[in-house]
Order: sequence, then structure tokens, then C-alpha cells
Amino acid sequence: MEINYINRKTSAKEKEIVAGDFFLKWIYDTKIGSTILEMIVKRKMFSSIYGKMQDLSFSKRKINQFIKDLKIDMKEAEIENIEEYKNFNDFFARKLKKEARPIEKDEKYLVSPADGRILAYENIDKNSIIQVKGFTYTLKELIGDEELANEYQGGDCIVIRLCPADYHRFHFPDSGIPMETKKINGLYYSVNPIALKKVASIYCQNKREVTLFHSNHFKEMILIEVGATCVGSIIQTYIPNRKIQKGEEKGYFKFGGSTVILFLKKEAVQIDQDLIKNTEKGIETKVNMGERIGTK
Repeated sequence: MEINYINRKTSAKEKEIVAGDFFLKWIYDTKIGSTILEMIVKRKMFSSIYGKMQDLSFSKRKINQFIKDLKIDMKEAEIENIEEYKNFNDFFARKLKKEARPIEKDEKYLVSPADGRILAYENIDKNSIIQVKGFTYTLKELIGDEELANEYQGGDCIVIRLCPADYHRFHFPDSGIPMETKKINGLYYSVNPIALKKVASIYCQNKREVTLFHSNHFKEMILIEVGATCVGSIIQTYIPNRKIQKGEEKGYFKFGGSTVILFLKKEAVQIDQDLIKNTEKGIETKVNMGERIGTK
């Protein structure tokens, strides 16, 4: 299965370089692979052990090949010299130079909280949110709070899929005050499109962390980070109940492709139409953290 996306800067369709492409196809498309997926790969122990291995010093040996295979631009990183990273996870969660991800400062614009590939939906039905064509899930299942889910009926949903080549720190899309994060235990299915088309309600089944965010300019919103296969941890670095600025770091993922999901209330934002139109065509749009994705 070839995965394509729209490069927002050039408007051109590009093919995604998929880390572990052979393994993903085998585990989700074959009978024996699916058996191993259900028995081992989706379990916490598998991803926990794999994640901890990336914290060991020997794991840094694979950094150089990873950079080459996924065409990562290390000139964007605060630490360009790969010898200075302690292990693979240290490299994977690397910080970038501020100029590499400029933040759209205008208060009327909502910005992307992460690098990744976006699907955006307007006027959502809280009982039938699209995962991919043919698969839906409910907001109540996702966040575990029916009363809160009801408040987002008719609102907007923005799904940002991070692949291993991306910058893996996530940030706040506006200034405001974030509440405590609620951790919901779950499984560790991949969030790659190969898996999304095979397993129903992946986001509701996977481990996830939910934060209520009182935004200064876009009403209250829900920020969700979803774990996935081989994601060692979701690390929250922000301080709850404290004022934060737009673009301030919220946290980071250790190794693995992951997903950030935003839910906004009705009439809080007008999502940029290129994102909506591409989503309607069934194709993701590549964006960077700090880039405008909607207007007040």
C-alpha cells in the first residue's frame, strides 16, 4: 500500500517513506502476522520493552542509518552532531532550533501543535467521528466522558499523524491554561494508515492522554496524544493550571509513530480550506508545528 500526502508548501503529492514498511504490511495483511499482532505486538509489554531498549547506549548505533533512510534534516536540530546523543530516544525526541519552526504569532490564527500529516473535519457528529473511510468511533469512547463529549457536537476535529521521520515534540496551538492530563490505558496498535484501514476504533483502543485546554482565543478545546506500537512513552513536560504561550512545549513522544488529536467547539474556528478539501479527497496534508491551520 503506497501512502501519499500533500506537501502544503508546494501543493504537490508526495510519497511517504514508511519506517518498517515490510513489517507493517506483514503484521496487518497476513494471517500469521495478524495472529502475532493480537497475541504480542498490540500488548503493552512489547512496546515497553522495545521502548526501553531505545534508552540503552548501544541504540545510538542506528541513528546515522535512520537519518539517511528517512532523509532527516539535522541542520534543524539544536544538536546537529549525532555523537552527542546518549541513545536513540535522546535523538528521537530531539529539540529543534527556534527558527526551524517559527510560530504564527497573530492571535486570530490557530497553529498546528505538531509536525505531521493532517486530516480535518468540520461539523462533527460526536457519535460517528471518521477514523478512515468505513471506520468511525465516538468521542465518548475516546475521552471516557459523555458529558464533555456532548459539548463538542457540531464542532471540529483535527487529526495530526506523526511518522518516525517527524519532529516528535508537541506544543500548544494557542495561549491559555491547560488542565491536568488524564491518562487512559490501552493497547498499542500502529497508527499508520495501513493499520487504520484494518482495525476499528484504533484511537479508542490505544493508550492515550487527554488534556482539557482553556484556550484564550478558540474557546475550550480537548488535546489528545495517542500512543502506538513501539512508543516507549508519552512524556508531558508542561505544568498544569499555569498560563502558557502559543507554541510552548506540551510534551514529547519517545520512539514510534504517534498521533495528536484536537477537538474544538462549534464556531470556535474556521479550519483552513485546503486542509478540509484534501481530507474530503481522502489525502493528508503535511504541516509543521507552529504553522497556521485555522482562523478565529
